[in-house]
Amino acid sequence: MAVTKGDIDGLLQAEENEAKRLAEKYHVKYLDLGSFELNRELVQSFPVDFLYHYNFVPLEDDGRVLKIAMADPSDLAAIDSIETFFSRKAEVYAASLRAVQEALRRSETATQVLREATEGFIHQVVEKESGEEEDVITIEKLTEQDGSIIKLVNTIIFTAVQKRASDIHIESKENVVRIKFRIDGVLTEAMEPIDRRFQSLIISRIKIMSDLDISERRVPQDGRFRLKIKDKTIDFRVSIMPCIYGEDAVIRILDKEMITEAFAELRLDLLGFSDEILRKFRRYIVQPYGMILVTGPTGSGKTTTLYAALTEIKSPEDKIVTIEDPVEYQIEGITQIQVNEKKGLTFERGLRSILRHDPDKIMVGEIRDPETAQIAIQSALTGHLVFTTVHANNVFDVIG
Repeated sequence: MAVTKGDIDGLLQAEENEAKRLAEKYHVKYLDLGSFELNRELVQSFPVDFLYHYNFVPLEDDGRVLKIAMADPSDLAAIDSIETFFSRKAEVYAASLRAVQEALRRSETATQVLREATEGFIHQVVEKESGEEEDVITIEKLTEQDGSIIKLVNTIIFTAVQKRASDIHIESKENVVRIKFRIDGVLTEAMEPIDRRFQSLIISRIKIMSDLDISERRVPQDGRFRLKIKDKTIDFRVSIMPCIYGEDAVIRILDKEMITEAFAELRLDLLGFSDEILRKFRRYIVQPYGMILVTGPTGSGKTTTLYAALTEIKSPEDKIVTIEDPVEYQIEGITQIQVNEKKGLTFERGLRSILRHDPDKIMVGEIRDPETAQIAIQSALTGHLVFTTVHANNVFDVIG
């Protein structure tokens, strides 16, 4: 089901129309933030977490009245908090949530992130599952070199979690370091480029958090760490890759609590399928055997779709087994296996083992190699219903 530019434009216009409706309903003015020139210095003078928490953008401040654009002009508690915090009356304009968040993103800079990296944003690295702690000497050495780097990395992670990003990309270029967030499947600049001289310190900090070798810069490294952010424990997967201008890093955010909240009310009819596609999909997922193949780019909702399908069809009469990398959400009544390539548990080996456990339905998190694809197809042809995904930008890439 291809999404055209016209579809996207229609959704964006629908958001703006909703903002206009709210403006009229609550007797405030509507503002098209996309065509409004923001006072960047004014925006950057406000606490970042405060702006995102209440989804508003400051427009003008004359010392007596603060003009703001809000996504929800009916939120009187938020308006009261803003007025109390800044000790002035707020004049509210209505704007779409997308426009507000885009305006805030445009106004961020590396300097702002550093300034906002206060004690309130400090994250505590939870002890590794193996019981091993981080190398204290290495951390102290890095802190002595530049303590602000720790604050910078912490705040980048905090902001990504606040924005519900699925990934953080740290890209080393010739003269700068670019920070990007993947939100709803789309990779966007998170802030203005950072000076190139911070590159090695940023990557070293991430390596320390992930228990990786900070002296090794010539080969790829994979790791993981866990942070406690505002009483919520979040897992992160890290991939470090050497490039011509230094090392790049990608951090996958695995906010299981956020996923749990989403799946508490997740149904197939809430995923945005058209009625016709939904009827077909529901017919396919109750077949006794065959293969359900979901394709799409990173962060597009492939796993979400499969989880919703399994949640809908699970029953005590069926044995459903999954193999995933990683297990992003635990579904009651389903046997779930997590890939561990370091220990030899690959998708291929795990799938072979699953078939010896008499399953009715199988979910393979992702087909990454011909061997796994062959076993999955054989399973589908021998009485099993197989759910799986393939990373691709469109259906034609899968066929090709």
